[in-house]
Amino acid sequence: MKLKEINRTAMQAWSPAQQHPIYLAAGTSAQQLDATFSTSASLEIFELDLADPTLAMKSCGSFSSPHRYHKLVWGPHGIEDQSLPSGVLIAGGENGNIILYDASKIIAGDSEVIISQSEKHTGPVRALDVNSSQTNLVASGGNESEIYIWDLNNLSSPMTPGPKTQPLEDISCVAWNKQVQHILASASPSGKASVWDLRKNDLIIKVSDHSNRMHCSGLAWNPEVATQLVLASEDDRMPIIQMWDLRFATSPLKVLESHTRGVLAIAWSEADPELLLSCGKDNRILCWNPNTAEVLYELPTSTQWCFDIQWCPRNPAVLSAAAFDGHISIYSIMGGSNDNAITLQAEQLSSSFGNMDPFGTGKMLPPLQLPQTAPSQSTVTPLKKPPKWIRRPVGASFAFGGKLVTLDNIKPAAQQPQQTAAHVVHISQVVTETDFLDRSNQLQATLTAGKFLEYCETKIEAAPSEFEKTVWSFLKVNFEEDARGKYLDLLGYKKEELALKVFLCVHSVCSVEKKSTVVEEEEPPAAETSDLDEIPFEDEEPLHFILMTSCLLFLSDVDGLMTQALLTGDYEAAVNLCLHDNRMADGIILAIAGGPELLAKTQKKYFSKTQSKISKLISAVVMKDWSDILETCDLQNWKEALAAVMTYAKPEEFSSLCGLLGSRLEAAEDTALQAQACLCYICAGTVEQLVAYWAKAQDSSRPVFIELDCDLLVEKVVVLQRAVLRAQGGVSPDMGALLAEKMNQYTSLLASQGSLQMAISYLPTNTQQVAVDQLRDRLSRALGQQQQSGVRQTLPAAVPVQTYTQPQPPQVPAQPAAHTQYYPQVRDTLTPGEESTSGPQNGWNDPPALNRAPKKKKMPENFTPPAPITAPIMAPLGDPQVPAAQTMQTLQPQQQGPDQPVGPATFSPIQQQPLGPPGRNPSMPRGNMEGAPGAPIGDVIKVISIPTEKITKKPIPEEHMVLKTTFEGLIQKCLAAASDPQTKRKLDDAHKRLEYLYDKLREQTLSPAIVGGLHNMARSIECRCYSDGLNIHTHIVSSSNFSETSAFMPILKVVLTQANKLGV
Repeated sequence: MKLKEINRTAMQAWSPAQQHPIYLAAGTSAQQLDATFSTSASLEIFELDLADPTLAMKSCGSFSSPHRYHKLVWGPHGIEDQSLPSGVLIAGGENGNIILYDASKIIAGDSEVIISQSEKHTGPVRALDVNSSQTNLVASGGNESEIYIWDLNNLSSPMTPGPKTQPLEDISCVAWNKQVQHILASASPSGKASVWDLRKNDLIIKVSDHSNRMHCSGLAWNPEVATQLVLASEDDRMPIIQMWDLRFATSPLKVLESHTRGVLAIAWSEADPELLLSCGKDNRILCWNPNTAEVLYELPTSTQWCFDIQWCPRNPAVLSAAAFDGHISIYSIMGGSNDNAITLQAEQLSSSFGNMDPFGTGKMLPPLQLPQTAPSQSTVTPLKKPPKWIRRPVGASFAFGGKLVTLDNIKPAAQQPQQTAAHVVHISQVVTETDFLDRSNQLQATLTAGKFLEYCETKIEAAPSEFEKTVWSFLKVNFEEDARGKYLDLLGYKKEELALKVFLCVHSVCSVEKKSTVVEEEEPPAAETSDLDEIPFEDEEPLHFILMTSCLLFLSDVDGLMTQALLTGDYEAAVNLCLHDNRMADGIILAIAGGPELLAKTQKKYFSKTQSKISKLISAVVMKDWSDILETCDLQNWKEALAAVMTYAKPEEFSSLCGLLGSRLEAAEDTALQAQACLCYICAGTVEQLVAYWAKAQDSSRPVFIELDCDLLVEKVVVLQRAVLRAQGGVSPDMGALLAEKMNQYTSLLASQGSLQMAISYLPTNTQQVAVDQLRDRLSRALGQQQQSGVRQTLPAAVPVQTYTQPQPPQVPAQPAAHTQYYPQVRDTLTPGEESTSGPQNGWNDPPALNRAPKKKKMPENFTPPAPITAPIMAPLGDPQVPAAQTMQTLQPQQQGPDQPVGPATFSPIQQQPLGPPGRNPSMPRGNMEGAPGAPIGDVIKVISIPTEKITKKPIPEEHMVLKTTFEGLIQKCLAAASDPQTKRKLDDAHKRLEYLYDKLREQTLSPAIVGGLHNMARSIECRCYSDGLNIHTHIVSSSNFSETSAFMPILKVVLTQANKLGV
């Protein structure tokens, strides 16, 4: 892409890399004339401003020179010590002169810009180069094999690298080695290149092409490999670039052949050794990879030759090309579009005429109409590979699953640049939350082992606060026997202590009240002591405690004890307290609820009705109406209300009542009461309400919940889920959106720490959230699992969703007692000698038992042996003397299959085939098959031929045909791969027995869940994921009615097992 342009026919030189801003020096070229035939010469400096969108470059300084130049270089000498702030410009003139210019003075506009000059050379100086290691050394080449080494500090006495080469010839180019500072190379138009060692002051090697057609126009050293250099040929018969390695100087290492005419100039990028520029007489500027001889980039150029091309030392993507058409063009090899430059050039051309009448015709010129080019023609493609300076030397990135990916580009050895650089990528696991992983591993181990009691006890011991300890205590009760009783104990209502309190109150308070004094005696009266002999206590401290403790729900001590008695279900104690306190009505009402015996005792002392403070509670106990109590009670007494629900609520309403109390507590203004709502939700087993409350509490940043972050929440929720699953008999409720979101967050945390296998086990399966499905897909891809396009069947081993009971074998339906007989003398039941043997039978796919000895037939008690046969039996088929049972021997029931129930043999017109005539002895003469005339025919059996009824089965619905195609195709693959005859028999039998499944599909009698599972199995078979198919099979059998699937599901399991074993 062209960036800038200078209208000069001049030699060029870029400012050194240390110079900023970037300048380009242009000196009038020798032996070239422009369109004006001007003979003046100048040395100008232009600034490269890439922020300016125009093509023109700003001129920063100009110096009128009496000399024209063959070569121009810009060295950094003097920049470091600021003796020459912008370096030194070195020019090679026409008359053997070398002139040094102060670039900073040209930019400043001074008249005295020449530092020094020398005319020691013979003929024009066409070759100049500055040593990159010692910037004060400059090599120059002229006619007659003259090569001088100049010290810029003193031009008076140059040195030579060695004796002149013979025969004498012009020096077209010189170049210092980029790695070894005392090595210099020179080339002449004859095609020979010489390498000089300045320490030995002698020529060390000559490089030349054997064809003698190599006319050197350019010479350049490899920036990284000290022994490699390239030579360019300007001969049109040999337009090539040769790459030489001085270690094997007998022939070129590489030959770059893409130019069609001679190469005029070359330039090797010091920023990337894999970029080599060349320009030739074919009007092309090519960018090569010299190591592979591949053209990486071609610059869009004009129709004129470019005689000089150079890389910008400071900006490695910029280059300049001087052409014979009088333009120096600045390009970028990074690609781009030239539309802006073309538009600006057209506007400049149009504005130069200014809508005037340039020819004096009195007519204005029409607007300039430029052809509209396609956008694709002005877009320049970039390099085929990124240059070295924009490649990342190192890099790091965090990836999914807590992975840290780092990369570094290993720099190849200096002597082996043609090898591809190795790209090493390191993947490491980053774990930042070790405590979180430890807790998660502990929870996973508990879920796997099922030791929830020990887990809860560990959490109780390690609880940082009293509230946390209470929460885990409530969770622990779910896994103990008598959960409600343990809940009452945690709420502070222990039946043993209550019995002791009531006993003390009934037997002690009376004497205290009669004396009208507070109980402060050190010892109780003797009369009272006698009644308390059976109570195991040593002093009066329990009495003081009981009488001094006030109930949260009521004010009176007696009411408090009565409340506790009712909350714990102790009717007798409550009635005794009522009678003791003269609350006869309350006592009678409680006695009705306590039973006839207690009611009879209470009614004897009932004389009047009274109204007390706990009438409402008594009414609730008797009427079983607890919702009113929970809706109206004081929330400060939530423990009492929850205890009442624990005691009296029915199992079907227990959860809703606990949830109602939790909702009221959650809506309270007191934060302490709000925190107790979670205990109600735990008792109710409502996981969604519990999660919603914890999430709300966490969002509001209440102090008690600051420590509850995601993993702590999931621990409690998972334990509560398992408790609910246990309480509901293995039926898991659907998971709500909020809980699914929390489980998704927890899974993401696990995945970010690298526990991918553990993370996928916590993903909810009974939710439709897109985020969960996406995370499951990412985890599956990270674990290398194949996901099905349909419904995913994920059954984590650690968190089972359902538990299943062992299915019972199906009951064999009884056969009807009566049925149609088409043959009068055919027996309906087996004879005693044909009874089926009892005992374990082989399965349908088990191998036949060997060495099974035949059992001896059992003869009936009244059996009479027939008379011995003394003559041949010659009777025909219809002979009445032949027993009918023998005649119909072929009509005996066939041997029953192993899967058919043993029962009476019945005739089916569909299965029974018409019987042909019985076989006869071939040696017997064929007689009249009919009876003799006049013979009795009453007992003759007439075989009636009944036509077979043709039954057409309904077609399988189109949406289920894929099941038949998939299962039968799998059986055929297994048959082709199986070599064992027993396996083939199993597969043949399976192929026949799958008709049971197809019949049910035709009749559409299978439930949608089973049909969906069968389709999932078919998809897993198509993906050859037979293990997933077996998991789906297990899920279908465990979650459906056994009688509905027993006819075909075992067959499918055998087929899947064989397919997995054979690897088809």
